Amino acid sequence: MEALQAIYPDEIEIVDEKPHYSFKIKIMPQDADSFPDHAMSVLLLFTYTPDYPDSAPVMEFEDSENMDDMQLRTLMDFMNGQCEENLGMAMCFTVISAVQEELTCMMEKAVQEEKDAEERRKAEEEEAERKRFEGTRVTVESFMAWKLKFDAEMAELKRQKGIDDSASKKPTGKELFLSDKTMNDSDVKFLQTEGDTLEVDESLFDDMGDLDLDDDDDDDPDYVP
Repeated sequence: MEALQAIYPDEIEIVDEKPHYSFKIKIMPQDADSFPDHAMSVLLLFTYTPDYPDSAPVMEFEDSENMDDMQLRTLMDFMNGQCEENLGMAMCFTVISAVQEELTCMMEKAVQEEKDAEERRKAEEEEAERKRFEGTRVTVESFMAWKLKFDAEMAELKRQKGIDDSASKKPTGKELFLSDKTMNDSDVKFLQTEGDTLEVDESLFDDMGDLDLDDDDDDDPDYVP
């Protein structure tokens, strides 16, 4: 007990001295300040037995930080294993040192697991985003299946509306002309309504006498029409 107090002067709290020593000590992992969000710690209560160190001390968790029940049970199993290996020797210092190392490993493992989980989450988000833009790959078979379904749906819509393909097409001008025979003599009817006469403004042709309409110009090599 005197050796432990010399090694851990500020960490150990003596609870009882009789009939056997009982003390508390808070154990933290190394470099705990580097991982404030994962800094594990345990407050252990050691109680010596009548035949210590030939038997293991009674060990209990008084408190813990950032540790769940499974981790605490795992750590207790680890401590019991250390005691079994050191029976017959003062073992509290060995157990305390081993617990500190184990907490360091558990803390680093928790940090790595969280990092891996974050990387998986980002990878899954990136994959989901890529698939969202990539869409579904089209094969000949899938396209033909889609086209058959699409054609069937469009045919059903046209049937419901009473519209077929021929009626839905707008006729061309030629088709209108051929289908409407009255358009063949539309100009004749127009002339008949004017009394078969067409008035011409002769003043428009008063200056035509000045025009040279002789066809001989066509033979002139310098003539430019």
